Amino acid sequence: MEQPLKGTRIAVLIENTYQDLEFWYPTLRLRAAGAEVQVVGESAGKAYTGSHGYPAQAEVGAKDVRAEDFDGVVIPGGYAPDKMRRNPAMVDLVKSLDRDGKLVAAICHAGWMLAEADIVRGRRTTSVANIRTDLIHAGANWEDAEVVVDRNLVTSREPKDLPAFGEAIIDSLVAQKKAGRREPALSTRR
Repeated sequence: MEQPLKGTRIAVLIENTYQDLEFWYPTLRLRAAGAEVQVVGESAGKAYTGSHGYPAQAEVGAKDVRAEDFDGVVIPGGYAPDKMRRNPAMVDLVKSLDRDGKLVAAICHAGWMLAEADIVRGRRTTSVANIRTDLIHAGANWEDAEVVVDRNLVTSREPKDLPAFGEAIIDSLVAQKKAGRREPALSTRR
């Protein structure tokens, strides 16, 4: 099997009540493409339960990583992002990766993390429809599409959009890898 992401390091954030498919689908798809995926939670070894009961465990704590350790981050939805956005280390990781022009991928309610990190102002995004207003109030140009790519930011709506979301993540990372450098995201924030 071709592994176009060999040598790529990705953080996948986790917290309780994550949406199971939105966590596991990108995690497994990225690993199959050759990426080294690290599950980042509040602390290393902490166990989490998804909204449908599937277990997962953090491999590393958010306070123990830096943006320099990764080529991007994936933020699953469910109600986990409501807890993640109260974790300053997780918010700082997302903000730093975006500032460095690295991949930031978010699906469903993960838009809450993007708003908290203040990285959506003036940018095109999508999300689950019921947080559309939250993103608009944070300055995003919200669209109803299965996936929206705005430079290094990849957003998607819900589990049925996971195939397109996974493909957009991989395409973005391959392009980032081919460029051999990361361009900082344009400053569109306050």
